[in-house]
This record gives sequence, structure tokens and C-alpha cells, in this order.
Amino acid sequence: MTGIFNAIDSAASGVTVDRKWMDAVSDNISNINTARRTSENAFQARYVVAQAVDYGSGAGGVQVGGIALGDAQGRVVSDPDNPLADADGNVRMPDIDLGSEMTQLIMAQRGYQANLKVVEAAQESYQGAISVGRGV
Repeated sequence: MTGIFNAIDSAASGVTVDRKWMDAVSDNISNINTARRTSENAFQARYVVAQAVDYGSGAGGVQVGGIALGDAQGRVVSDPDNPLADADGNVRMPDIDLGSEMTQLIMAQRGYQANLKVVEAAQESYQGAISVGRGV
């Protein structure tokens, strides 16, 4: 039975990391057009850093090891109609690539779905073992 519980624990930890990954990507996408004054830092993209729990033991799953931030310099863009524009008509925008973020979102969603399937399969196995134990 411990194998089933290890599978549930590992997959559940993966679900948590994937959810945080999707949250970070969603935040990045929603701030892709956030303009700031050129004297300020650009919005910094968030990147989830995953790490193994008890690496090498075969148990433990994964956890969020931290959040890495993107470049605060961003990119300077000409937008003279923006109320935040400097005297030269420039604003600072985040250096976020929408294509890359969408790819990250798809990968996080697929990981989330796969981990949920593992949890469901392990729960079904556990329920089957209980039924056998009861003589049903």
C-alpha cells in the first residue's frame, strides 16, 4: 500500500507545483502590456523554480524551490501618447515573450492534468484494494 500512497503524494506535489506555475504564467501574460516610467523598473516576469524533495530516494515528489524574476530593465518603447511617457515619449515595458509564455502555460496545464490522472488512478487502486480486503 505504501506504493499507492507514495504515488498520490508525489502526484499531489506535482499538482501544486503545476498550479503555481500556471499562476505565474498567467500573471506574466496579464502584465505583458504594463507600461512604467523609464525611471522605474519594468514589470518582472515570475518563473517558478521546481526542485525535487529528497532527491534520489524515489519518494517525496517535487516542491517550489523559489521564484526567479525576469529582467527589471525590460525594454524601452516609444509611446508618446502614454501618460507615463518621458520627455522623449518613451515608456519601459516588460521583456516578456507571449509565445514563450503560452508554451509554458500549455506545459504546466499538461503536467497538471497528468498528475491529476495519477492521483485518480492511485485512488481507484486503493479503493479496489479496500474492496478486496472486505471480501466484496
